[in-house]
Amino acid sequence: MKQKQKMTAAAKNEAAWGYLFVAPTLIGLIILNFYPVINTVYQSFCKTGDFGKGNTFVGVANYAKVVAAAETWQSLWNTIKYALIEVPLGVIIALVLAVFLKNKIKGVSVFRTIFFLPMVCAPAAVAMVWKWLYNQQFGLINNVFHTNIGWISDPKIAWIAVGVIGVWSIIGYNMVLFISGLQEIPGDYYEAAEIDGATGIRQFFSITIPLLSPTTFFIVQTRVIGALTIFDLMFMVMDRTNVALNKVQSVVYLFYQYTFTQGNKGYGAALVMVLVVFIMIITAILQACEKKFVFYN
Repeated sequence: MKQKQKMTAAAKNEAAWGYLFVAPTLIGLIILNFYPVINTVYQSFCKTGDFGKGNTFVGVANYAKVVAAAETWQSLWNTIKYALIEVPLGVIIALVLAVFLKNKIKGVSVFRTIFFLPMVCAPAAVAMVWKWLYNQQFGLINNVFHTNIGWISDPKIAWIAVGVIGVWSIIGYNMVLFISGLQEIPGDYYEAAEIDGATGIRQFFSITIPLLSPTTFFIVQTRVIGALTIFDLMFMVMDRTNVALNKVQSVVYLFYQYTFTQGNKGYGAALVMVLVVFIMIITAILQACEKKFVFYN
């Protein structure tokens, strides 16, 4: 057997500098990611002590309450409904815009900037603008169309109204990713298809969509996870006194109410762990679909 060669002083010095450079990232991951995950799992098996002090181990009691509560399943269904609006529409609209804006048309940079603007706007500002647009008495939408609809106060349509804001907010991000993916598709494919007489629509469905499937899969998977963990948008658009809140609030919104408003950290942690398991199941299903629907050129 070959003996291990001892590291030279220069190699040790290089390794030390390497560890020094990656240390901030590792420390950040441990403090901001790993520790909170472990602590959340631990909290889910505990009950917060009196006056918020200490934790009492209660086993799976929190999980039993979470599973038995009707509001848990209602909030999960609300979250799924939001995802069903944001993900498909956000992907389809962004793809169509990316195809048009990929071409060298006049003012393409201006259009790209306009569509990407929602991504750089502060969520609080976005919520304030849309709450004004949706206002039943003074909102721009009702005044323009001469209607009197409670867009975010009617339980039947409030979840759709919130979903529309989500689609508007994410289109720019999805569009940029699609444009990047479109630029990776060789132009030879389109030239050959054009020689064979394929129309633009035929090229789109036969060339663009299959070869863009890796980018599409990435966007869908990340946006599904993002939609299922939605909080800030709902928190700022839906007031706690809103009568439609029960039909709109997401699981994370409910987690916030129990953990930070009521101080029931154990129940909140169990609630969010149920969401994590649900997301893991959805992710596993998406990963299984990757082999069938994603084509790598």
